[in-house]
Amino acid sequence: MAFETPGALDPCPCGRGVAFGACCDPLHRGEPAPTAERLMRSRYAAFVVGDAPYLLRSWDPATRPATMELDPTLTWKRLIVERAVAGGPFDERGEVTFTAVARSAEGRLEQRERSRFARSAGSWVYVDGDPL
Repeated sequence: MAFETPGALDPCPCGRGVAFGACCDPLHRGEPAPTAERLMRSRYAAFVVGDAPYLLRSWDPATRPATMELDPTLTWKRLIVERAVAGGPFDERGEVTFTAVARSAEGRLEQRERSRFARSAGSWVYVDGDPL
């Protein structure tokens, strides 16, 4: 199985109900996310399309791994944002609790996490997260 990038007019995999070309694709190309939730959604979309460089760029340098390999056998199916705390346009920190649903050769997989985000040089970055 390989990663597939949606077309600009296709629905964005992040689930906001907006076309990929107007939603997460501009963030993947360097536009800053306006909120922590939007960054989290764009990171989920990066897992869907296999954009490891974006995941590393949007990760706080203090907690970012040196490299990252994505598993092409996972097919990410759905993102459920459960709660966002702070992380707005005028905040410096935020948290987003979510469940990401995937399919693997073994069956359904769910990743539930409370992620922490912070502003770094004016842009939101992923700091770390706690599995739930």
